[in-house]
Amino acid sequence: MKPHFKQIVTVIFAAFLLSCTSEESSSIPTTTTPPVVTPPTTPNPPIPSSVNYLALGDSYTIGQSVCETCRFPEQLKSSLRAMYSSTISLKIIATTGWTTSNLLAAIESQKPESNYDLVTLLIGVNNQYQRRDFSVYEKEFPELVNKAVMLAKNDKKKVVVISIPDYAYTPYGKNLAGTQSATISAEITKYNSFAENYCNTNQIAFVSITDITREGLNSPNLVASDGLHPSELAYKMFVDRMMPKVKIALQN
Repeated sequence: MKPHFKQIVTVIFAAFLLSCTSEESSSIPTTTTPPVVTPPTTPNPPIPSSVNYLALGDSYTIGQSVCETCRFPEQLKSSLRAMYSSTISLKIIATTGWTTSNLLAAIESQKPESNYDLVTLLIGVNNQYQRRDFSVYEKEFPELVNKAVMLAKNDKKKVVVISIPDYAYTPYGKNLAGTQSATISAEITKYNSFAENYCNTNQIAFVSITDITREGLNSPNLVASDGLHPSELAYKMFVDRMMPKVKIALQN
């Protein structure tokens, strides 16, 4: 092979090797670490610096068999105070054993002022337990909701209705009902369905906590020492469930 020709072949071969090396290096994927993105924190929208809260109900509101600060109105008050640093004043109109009729009579007797920023209502279990005709609840529950609205500065956005717990899922309820526990649950569901439908139709906030109480037999820590009423933990779960709608009520 002539020297001149050898030089040409050498140059071409070298160029070929360089191109292959370049292609191989360019084909090697490069890994980059994506930047860490911190999601923006959404602050709680402000509420009034001073909040008047009225809780209407029965044993589930007064907190039968739990400490005074364990009942859900007190836990809600504490949660709001910690969350917003607002001054929360609480008034409770509730007594163990009250039906809708008893609560209406108590409101009429006590004549609370119509200056509340938040009103909660949980009532009806004693209508069922005392075997009152369901028509009484159909008549008096709307009356109580209207009373609550009036007491909430006549603003229905400030009212939050809570569903009735199901006591069939407690040791007391199980022993009392025997094979009739399904009947108790069905009747509680009937009461709650009426209340929820009424609230939805009239644009009143409704919070269902009944499913929490239906874990009472599987989770004994959800039942108070009397074997019937919700425990402090159950009431905390009530408050957690209620809080989104309570925030909305206080922002309007």
